[in-house]
Amino acid sequence: MSWSREHRVFMDWLYDIVGAILHAVGVWCFIEPCNIAPGGASGIALLINHLSGLPVGTLTLLINVPLLIASYFLLNRKMTWRTIRTVVWITVCLDYIAPPLLPQYVGDRLISSAVGGILVGAGMAMFFQRGSTSGGGDILAKLLQRAFPWMQTGYAIMIIDFIVIGLSIPVFGGLEDALYGIISMMCTTQTIDAILYGMNKGTMVMVSSKHNQQIADDIMSQLGRGTTFFKSVGGYSRKDTEMLMCVVDRKQFYSVKNIIDKWDRAAFVIASETKEVYGEGFLNDPRYEKSES
Repeated sequence: MSWSREHRVFMDWLYDIVGAILHAVGVWCFIEPCNIAPGGASGIALLINHLSGLPVGTLTLLINVPLLIASYFLLNRKMTWRTIRTVVWITVCLDYIAPPLLPQYVGDRLISSAVGGILVGAGMAMFFQRGSTSGGGDILAKLLQRAFPWMQTGYAIMIIDFIVIGLSIPVFGGLEDALYGIISMMCTTQTIDAILYGMNKGTMVMVSSKHNQQIADDIMSQLGRGTTFFKSVGGYSRKDTEMLMCVVDRKQFYSVKNIIDKWDRAAFVIASETKEVYGEGFLNDPRYEKSES
């Protein structure tokens, strides 16, 4: 086994263990004691735990067994093996590490749902970074998408989560429990996005104008952002035109709008959010790497 492979295996296990600990702390310390079921396999396990008293980790494992079998034969086998390892670690942390070592928070339920959701999201993001998942809703969503190709994975996960949250109403006895579950789920989702895609989101702007060059000059001189021109052809006029493209920090978007309006209020503009931006002026800027070395 080469050093690089040893390093990769070590990092896989490290991310699994740390992610499972974060996941377990979120569920055991904050979510479970406040009767919150934030969707997914953990949410189902919490509902069954409330009715039966069986350990949440063991229930999570049992719920995942048929899904992992289906995933092995119908989806990605490599991802399935990684998920099996992850689910085992989650079970160990939920049943044998967190309960004897950590206290449960029984204070404000809003704090519980938010902090619990953030910790679970941080743990899940660590799994995703190493090509694994926490099982449950992620696998079921992919299986649903395989059966119904028109269904987007995000919608499938959302449907599953809301079904679980809806079941918490009769199990826990109130609509308020479901609302806290939604808050926890949203905190989990936002945390995953922040870790996976970073806080370095940007805005990509495409401009079609007779004054593209002047707009580009102002963007470069006033905002310090690069610009690119693309050759294009009008679909109706069939005339050759140019599209101006630039990517700016979200805080700079309205400055770009002001520059465009200054030169051409009739300009055709497309603005879209980018999940993450790499390169000069953003992440991995060689100027910053040089200054840090």
